Amino acid sequence: MFDINILEIVAGAVVGMVLGALWYSPLLFGNLWMKAIGKTPETLGSSTGPMIGSMVASLLSAIGVALLSSLIDVQSLGQAITLGLILGFLIIFPAFLSDSLFCGWGTQLLLIQSGYRMLSVFLMSVVIYFV
Repeated sequence: MFDINILEIVAGAVVGMVLGALWYSPLLFGNLWMKAIGKTPETLGSSTGPMIGSMVASLLSAIGVALLSSLIDVQSLGQAITLGLILGFLIIFPAFLSDSLFCGWGTQLLLIQSGYRMLSVFLMSVVIYFV
């Protein structure tokens, strides 16, 4: 039923982790993100647990994207891009928007958090197509 392989899942997960490392680094949005959550590097605490959880989350996302890609039989780059856009804009962003509205995150944190997840599944969709 599903035509997936471990290499595409690993590739997708790695893309998600690399993007996260860049996204939340001082090079991109790390400083803004810490300010938005009211933390400093000193008060952030150990990153070991969150990094392990993030690796698991990236792996699960890559598995989900690979399964969906197989289920709908993505055959072209255009279809992979469309899948990534649908997942990002119609599944991930609305979920984060709802969380943000109830939790009072504010626009900046909403865009940082949802932007990473949206771009992550988009890139996973494209990488999984090519692998």
